[in-house]
Amino acid sequence: MEHRDLNRREGRLAATVIAITTVLWLAFQWIGGKLGLDPRYAVLGDLAALAAYVFALAQVWRIWRRGSGT
Repeated sequence: MEHRDLNRREGRLAATVIAITTVLWLAFQWIGGKLGLDPRYAVLGDLAALAAYVFALAQVWRIWRRGSGT
């Protein structure tokens, strides 16, 4: 039961990170284009989004490994 609760909590965290990251990344790209920001800022936003996606992937990986019993 404990693993199931932990998996649910980490799954919700991963889903929330993915959803919020996607919305913020899209908004950042749109606002940056409207304001004419330097492309270096777009790369910074891309790298921040990539870091959040890697974090979410690591969470999902942990859930999967815990479920496989190894």
